[in-house]
Amino acid sequence: MKYSIVFPGQGSQSLGMLSDLNQNFSVVRETFQEASDAVSVDLWKIMNEDQEALNLTENTQPIMLAAGFATYKILSEEMSLSPSSMAGHSLGEYTALVASNSLNFFDAIRLVRNRGKLMQSAVPKGSGSMAAILGLDDRVILEECNKASQKGIVEAVNFNSPGQVVIAGEKEAVAYACDLLKEAGAKRALVLPVSVPSHCSLMKDAANEFKHSVDNIEWRMNDLKVIHNVDADYSNNIEEIKSKLVEQLYKPVLWTSSVIKMKESGVEKLIEVGPGKVLSGLTRRIDKSLSASAIIDVNSLKSTIEEISNA
Repeated sequence: MKYSIVFPGQGSQSLGMLSDLNQNFSVVRETFQEASDAVSVDLWKIMNEDQEALNLTENTQPIMLAAGFATYKILSEEMSLSPSSMAGHSLGEYTALVASNSLNFFDAIRLVRNRGKLMQSAVPKGSGSMAAILGLDDRVILEECNKASQKGIVEAVNFNSPGQVVIAGEKEAVAYACDLLKEAGAKRALVLPVSVPSHCSLMKDAANEFKHSVDNIEWRMNDLKVIHNVDADYSNNIEEIKSKLVEQLYKPVLWTSSVIKMKESGVEKLIEVGPGKVLSGLTRRIDKSLSASAIIDVNSLKSTIEEISNA
């Protein structure tokens, strides 16, 4: 069976996540210790004790990266892996790059912590917003966002699956776009509980600053291909990887196209590695012929290994 491994991003975090895997595999705590050392913050304590701190972008990003990579390490220790490609949603792209050996884990944790800080400080607190739009064509969403931009910046930023798109921008413009989109027939226009309007042009200054961090660490080209969010395609060289990561801060996440790219390359199954089941749910909505499973505990780990081994 041809399969790809995918990693979730921000929004999949929850207090006490990985507790079942942690009870059974020492590599979870070891990975978090290394991550905590990299940024001099007790990420394990935050993940298990402090919901408010966990949801702060500068903490969420290194914690989600550590959680995804720890889960991947367990999977790779329990079976011989041969994915045809990897991908990650937004922040998850960094986990994919670490898992594919393009980027050192220690460096990646510091990089995404800085990414989170830059994103957090890119807009004044309370001035940015994001909303999930359900049940409308992409084309209609783009048109209505264009109309709403008379009130300020508002853009479609996450193309998650057909009928599920996230918009982001300035608070007033996003609220106005939500009204227009409901009038245009959206089933729901749900403002999300986030403080940072990710992947829109408000992040451009942060991206320019982030470029210095990206340039100052060591990258490697690896045989295992990683599909990037900004163009749903692979990179041919290190400079391309770096520029796509910088662009990713202020350009949309093309997740639907990324999954279609995997399908077109012959992939039959997506394995979501890391907390939550968000990407598995999206996979079924994008293409029902693709199977998907999420590794969130020992049972799901065993059943996934069994399914791949017996295929």
